[in-house]
Amino acid sequence: MAILSELVLYPIKSCAGISVREATLTRSGLSVDAVYDREWMLIDENGQFLTQREHPRMALITPRLLSDTLELRAPGMLRLEIPLGLPDPDHEITREVMVWEDTVLAYDCDDTTATWFSKAIGVPCRLVRFHATAARFSSTKWTGGLAEPTLFSDGYPLLVVGQASLDDLNQKMLAAGRAVLPMNRFRPNIVIDGIDAFEEDYADHFALGAARLKPVKPCSRCPIPAVDQATGEPGPDPLDILRTYRSKAVMDDKICFGMNAIVTDGDGERLQVGQAVTMTLAF
Repeated sequence: MAILSELVLYPIKSCAGISVREATLTRSGLSVDAVYDREWMLIDENGQFLTQREHPRMALITPRLLSDTLELRAPGMLRLEIPLGLPDPDHEITREVMVWEDTVLAYDCDDTTATWFSKAIGVPCRLVRFHATAARFSSTKWTGGLAEPTLFSDGYPLLVVGQASLDDLNQKMLAAGRAVLPMNRFRPNIVIDGIDAFEEDYADHFALGAARLKPVKPCSRCPIPAVDQATGEPGPDPLDILRTYRSKAVMDDKICFGMNAIVTDGDGERLQVGQAVTMTLAF
Protein backbone atom coordinates (compact mmCIF):
# COMPACT_ATOMS: atom_id res chain seq x y z
CA MET A 1 0.00 0.00 0.00
CA ALA A 2 1.28 3.45 -0.90
CA ILE A 3 1.52 5.96 1.93
CA LEU A 4 2.41 9.60 2.37
CA SER A 5 5.82 9.31 4.05
CA GLU A 6 7.02 12.94 4.20
CA LEU A 7 5.54 16.44 4.17
CA VAL A 8 7.93 19.37 3.87
CA LEU A 9 7.13 23.08 3.99
CA TYR A 10 9.62 25.65 2.68
CA PRO A 11 8.53 29.03 4.08
CA ILE A 12 11.43 30.85 2.39
CA LYS A 13 12.29 29.91 -1.17
CA SER A 14 15.59 27.99 -1.38
CA CYS A 15 16.22 28.04 2.40
CA ALA A 16 15.86 24.97 4.61
CA GLY A 17 12.52 23.22 4.85
CA ILE A 18 10.43 22.19 7.83
CA SER A 19 9.39 18.54 8.03
CA VAL A 20 5.88 18.32 9.46
CA ARG A 21 3.47 15.56 10.42
CA GLU A 22 0.38 17.42 9.17
CA ALA A 23 -0.28 20.20 6.69
CA THR A 24 -3.21 21.85 4.97
CA LEU A 25 -3.39 21.36 1.24
CA THR A 26 -4.24 24.48 -0.74
CA ARG A 27 -4.30 25.15 -4.46
CA SER A 28 -1.16 27.25 -4.09
CA GLY A 29 0.73 24.63 -2.06
CA LEU A 30 1.10 23.34 1.47
CA SER A 31 0.23 25.50 4.47
CA VAL A 32 1.01 25.04 8.17
CA ASP A 33 -0.56 27.38 10.74
CA ALA A 34 -1.43 29.82 7.93
CA VAL A 35 2.20 29.91 6.72
CA TYR A 36 2.43 28.99 3.06
CA ASP A 37 5.07 27.19 1.05
CA ARG A 38 7.50 29.66 -0.58
CA GLU A 39 5.62 32.61 0.91
CA TRP A 40 8.92 34.49 1.39
CA MET A 41 11.87 34.94 -0.94
CA LEU A 42 15.29 36.61 -1.05
CA ILE A 43 15.97 39.15 -3.79
CA ASP A 44 18.97 41.16 -4.98
CA GLU A 45 19.06 44.93 -5.37
CA ASN A 46 17.32 44.63 -8.74
CA GLY A 47 14.43 42.59 -7.37
CA GLN A 48 15.64 39.30 -8.90
CA PHE A 49 15.10 36.17 -6.84
CA LEU A 50 18.06 34.39 -5.23
CA THR A 51 18.48 30.64 -4.79
CA GLN A 52 20.98 28.00 -3.73
CA ARG A 53 22.02 27.74 -7.38
CA GLU A 54 24.27 30.75 -6.87
CA HIS A 55 24.19 31.03 -3.06
CA PRO A 56 24.40 27.56 -1.50
CA ARG A 57 24.67 28.98 2.04
CA MET A 58 20.93 29.64 1.84
CA ALA A 59 20.57 25.96 2.75
CA LEU A 60 21.86 26.80 6.25
CA ILE A 61 19.07 29.28 7.01
CA THR A 62 16.68 27.18 9.07
CA PRO A 63 13.14 28.31 9.85
CA ARG A 64 10.94 27.33 12.78
CA LEU A 65 7.28 28.19 13.24
CA LEU A 66 6.41 29.84 16.54
CA SER A 67 3.00 31.06 17.66
CA ASP A 68 3.13 34.41 15.89
CA THR A 69 6.60 34.62 14.35
CA LEU A 70 8.88 32.74 11.99
CA GLU A 71 12.16 32.11 13.80
CA LEU A 72 15.29 31.97 11.65
CA ARG A 73 18.72 30.66 12.53
CA ALA A 74 22.00 30.54 10.62
CA PRO A 75 25.58 29.61 11.64
CA GLY A 76 27.33 32.39 13.50
CA MET A 77 24.19 34.55 13.61
CA LEU A 78 21.87 35.59 16.39
CA ARG A 79 18.39 34.24 15.79
CA LEU A 80 15.90 36.44 13.98
CA GLU A 81 12.12 36.46 14.34
CA ILE A 82 9.85 37.95 11.70
CA PRO A 83 6.15 38.52 12.37
CA LEU A 84 3.60 36.29 10.71
CA GLY A 85 0.88 38.94 10.68
CA LEU A 86 0.55 40.90 7.44
CA PRO A 87 1.82 44.50 7.42
CA ASP A 88 -0.48 47.38 8.23
CA PRO A 89 -1.85 48.54 4.84
CA ASP A 90 -1.20 52.16 5.83
CA HIS A 91 2.49 51.52 6.50
CA GLU A 92 3.45 48.62 4.23
CA ILE A 93 6.43 48.93 1.89
CA THR A 94 6.04 47.05 -1.37
CA ARG A 95 8.34 46.08 -4.22
CA GLU A 96 7.94 44.52 -7.63
CA VAL A 97 10.02 41.34 -7.66
CA MET A 98 10.92 38.84 -10.35
CA VAL A 99 10.66 35.04 -10.28
CA TRP A 100 11.86 33.67 -13.60
CA GLU A 101 9.64 35.42 -16.16
CA ASP A 102 7.02 36.64 -13.67
CA THR A 103 6.91 40.05 -12.01
CA VAL A 104 4.75 40.21 -8.89
CA LEU A 105 4.08 42.54 -5.98
CA ALA A 106 5.65 41.73 -2.61
CA TYR A 107 5.97 43.19 0.87
CA ASP A 108 9.46 44.32 1.86
CA CYS A 109 10.52 42.89 5.23
CA ASP A 110 12.52 45.93 6.48
CA ASP A 111 16.19 46.92 6.68
CA THR A 112 16.99 44.95 9.85
CA THR A 113 15.84 41.75 8.21
CA ALA A 114 17.75 42.59 5.04
CA THR A 115 20.95 43.12 7.03
CA TRP A 116 20.56 39.76 8.80
CA PHE A 117 20.09 37.83 5.56
CA SER A 118 22.87 39.70 3.79
CA LYS A 119 25.30 38.64 6.53
CA ALA A 120 23.96 35.09 6.55
CA ILE A 121 24.60 34.42 2.86
CA GLY A 122 27.40 36.91 2.24
CA VAL A 123 25.80 39.10 -0.43
CA PRO A 124 23.45 42.12 -0.28
CA CYS A 125 19.86 40.94 -0.35
CA ARG A 126 16.39 41.62 1.01
CA LEU A 127 13.60 39.37 2.23
CA VAL A 128 10.20 39.87 0.65
CA ARG A 129 6.81 38.28 1.24
CA PHE A 130 4.16 37.43 -1.34
CA HIS A 131 1.61 40.25 -1.36
CA ALA A 132 -1.99 39.55 -0.35
CA THR A 133 -3.24 41.03 -3.64
CA ALA A 134 -0.62 39.41 -5.89
CA ALA A 135 -1.41 36.58 -8.28
CA ARG A 136 0.97 34.17 -9.97
CA PHE A 137 0.04 31.07 -11.94
CA SER A 138 1.64 27.89 -13.22
CA SER A 139 2.20 27.51 -16.94
CA THR A 140 -1.09 26.60 -18.62
CA LYS A 141 0.96 24.71 -21.21
CA TRP A 142 1.42 22.01 -18.58
CA THR A 143 -1.75 22.37 -16.51
CA GLY A 144 -4.06 21.67 -19.44
CA GLY A 145 -5.22 25.26 -19.60
CA LEU A 146 -6.08 25.50 -15.90
CA ALA A 147 -5.11 28.68 -14.03
CA GLU A 148 -3.36 27.11 -11.04
CA PRO A 149 -1.96 29.52 -8.42
CA THR A 150 1.48 29.34 -6.88
CA LEU A 151 3.55 31.71 -4.74
CA PHE A 152 7.35 31.99 -5.06
CA SER A 153 7.94 28.37 -6.15
CA ASP A 154 9.86 27.83 -9.36
CA GLY A 155 6.54 27.32 -11.08
CA TYR A 156 4.15 24.82 -9.49
CA PRO A 157 2.45 24.50 -6.10
CA LEU A 158 3.77 21.03 -5.23
CA LEU A 159 6.71 18.75 -5.94
CA VAL A 160 6.05 15.03 -5.52
CA VAL A 161 8.79 12.39 -5.34
CA GLY A 162 8.50 8.64 -4.82
CA GLN A 163 10.79 7.19 -2.14
CA ALA A 164 11.66 4.32 -4.48
CA SER A 165 13.01 6.81 -7.01
CA LEU A 166 15.61 8.00 -4.51
CA ASP A 167 16.34 4.41 -3.48
CA ASP A 168 16.98 3.55 -7.12
CA LEU A 169 19.36 6.47 -7.54
CA ASN A 170 21.19 5.60 -4.32
CA GLN A 171 21.75 2.05 -5.53
CA LYS A 172 23.46 3.49 -8.58
CA MET A 173 25.44 5.91 -6.41
CA LEU A 174 26.70 3.03 -4.27
CA ALA A 175 27.58 0.97 -7.35
CA ALA A 176 29.70 3.90 -8.54
CA GLY A 177 31.48 4.07 -5.17
CA ARG A 178 29.64 7.22 -4.17
CA ALA A 179 27.80 8.18 -0.97
CA VAL A 180 24.04 7.89 -0.84
CA LEU A 181 21.93 11.06 -0.76
CA PRO A 182 19.10 12.11 1.55
CA MET A 183 15.78 13.16 0.08
CA ASN A 184 16.33 16.79 1.08
CA ARG A 185 18.76 17.19 -1.83
CA PHE A 186 15.69 17.18 -4.09
CA ARG A 187 13.49 19.44 -1.93
CA PRO A 188 10.10 17.75 -2.39
CA ASN A 189 6.91 18.83 -0.65
CA ILE A 190 5.40 15.35 -0.71
CA VAL A 191 7.17 11.99 -0.62
CA ILE A 192 5.20 8.84 -1.38
CA ASP A 193 6.42 5.41 -0.29
CA GLY A 194 5.11 2.13 -1.65
CA ILE A 195 5.14 2.89 -5.38
CA ASP A 196 7.75 1.72 -7.88
CA ALA A 197 10.78 3.79 -8.80
CA PHE A 198 9.75 6.75 -10.99
CA GLU A 199 6.16 5.54 -11.13
CA GLU A 200 5.13 9.09 -10.19
CA ASP A 201 6.11 10.02 -13.76
CA TYR A 202 3.17 8.01 -15.08
CA ALA A 203 0.48 8.92 -12.55
CA ASP A 204 -2.71 10.58 -13.73
CA HIS A 205 -3.43 11.55 -10.14
CA PHE A 206 -2.85 10.68 -6.50
CA ALA A 207 -5.81 10.49 -4.13
CA LEU A 208 -5.25 11.26 -0.44
CA GLY A 209 -8.64 11.12 1.19
CA ALA A 210 -10.76 13.76 -0.54
CA ALA A 211 -7.70 15.40 -2.08
CA ARG A 212 -6.45 14.74 -5.58
CA LEU A 213 -3.03 15.76 -6.82
CA LYS A 214 -2.29 15.71 -10.52
CA PRO A 215 1.34 15.48 -11.68
CA VAL A 216 1.65 17.75 -14.69
CA LYS A 217 5.32 18.35 -15.48
CA PRO A 218 8.59 16.50 -14.85
CA CYS A 219 10.90 18.47 -12.58
CA SER A 220 14.05 19.33 -14.53
CA ARG A 221 17.08 19.51 -12.30
CA CYS A 222 19.56 22.34 -11.75
CA PRO A 223 22.77 22.12 -9.63
CA ILE A 224 20.92 22.35 -6.28
CA PRO A 225 20.95 18.54 -5.70
CA ALA A 226 24.75 18.86 -5.55
CA VAL A 227 24.48 21.11 -2.47
CA ASP A 228 24.81 19.35 0.88
CA GLN A 229 21.82 20.76 2.77
CA ALA A 230 23.57 20.22 6.11
CA THR A 231 26.76 22.16 5.25
CA GLY A 232 25.81 24.52 2.44
CA GLU A 233 28.73 23.10 0.44
CA PRO A 234 28.82 21.05 -2.78
CA GLY A 235 28.62 17.36 -1.96
CA PRO A 236 28.18 14.19 -4.01
CA ASP A 237 26.64 15.40 -7.27
CA PRO A 238 24.03 12.98 -8.63
CA LEU A 239 23.44 14.74 -11.94
CA ASP A 240 26.12 12.85 -13.86
CA ILE A 241 24.54 9.53 -12.85
CA LEU A 242 20.99 10.77 -13.39
CA ARG A 243 22.01 11.93 -16.87
CA THR A 244 22.56 8.31 -17.90
CA TYR A 245 18.92 7.37 -17.45
CA ARG A 246 16.76 10.35 -16.46
CA SER A 247 16.88 12.64 -19.52
CA LYS A 248 13.38 13.22 -20.87
CA ALA A 249 12.62 14.07 -24.49
CA VAL A 250 9.47 15.94 -23.48
CA MET A 251 11.72 18.27 -21.49
CA ASP A 252 14.27 18.78 -24.29
CA ASP A 253 16.45 16.03 -22.81
CA LYS A 254 16.84 17.79 -19.46
CA ILE A 255 17.60 15.64 -16.41
CA CYS A 256 14.37 15.08 -14.45
CA PHE A 257 13.61 13.79 -10.97
CA GLY A 258 10.18 14.12 -9.35
CA MET A 259 6.95 15.58 -10.68
CA ASN A 260 5.48 19.04 -10.35
CA ALA A 261 1.83 18.71 -9.37
CA ILE A 262 -1.36 20.74 -9.02
CA VAL A 263 -4.36 20.30 -6.73
CA THR A 264 -7.50 19.33 -8.63
CA ASP A 265 -9.67 18.46 -5.60
CA GLY A 266 -9.45 18.93 -1.86
CA ASP A 267 -8.46 22.55 -1.39
CA GLY A 268 -8.32 22.93 2.40
CA GLU A 269 -7.95 19.20 3.16
CA ARG A 270 -5.59 18.11 5.93
CA LEU A 271 -2.77 15.78 4.93
CA GLN A 272 -1.03 13.53 7.45
CA VAL A 273 2.18 11.56 7.27
CA GLY A 274 1.26 7.87 7.20
CA GLN A 275 -2.07 8.27 5.41
CA ALA A 276 -2.94 6.03 2.49
CA VAL A 277 -2.32 7.19 -1.07
CA THR A 278 -4.10 5.76 -4.09
CA MET A 279 -2.35 6.21 -7.43
CA THR A 280 -4.20 6.09 -10.77
CA LEU A 281 -1.94 5.68 -13.78
CA ALA A 282 -2.39 7.80 -16.88
CA PHE A 283 -2.77 4.80 -19.20
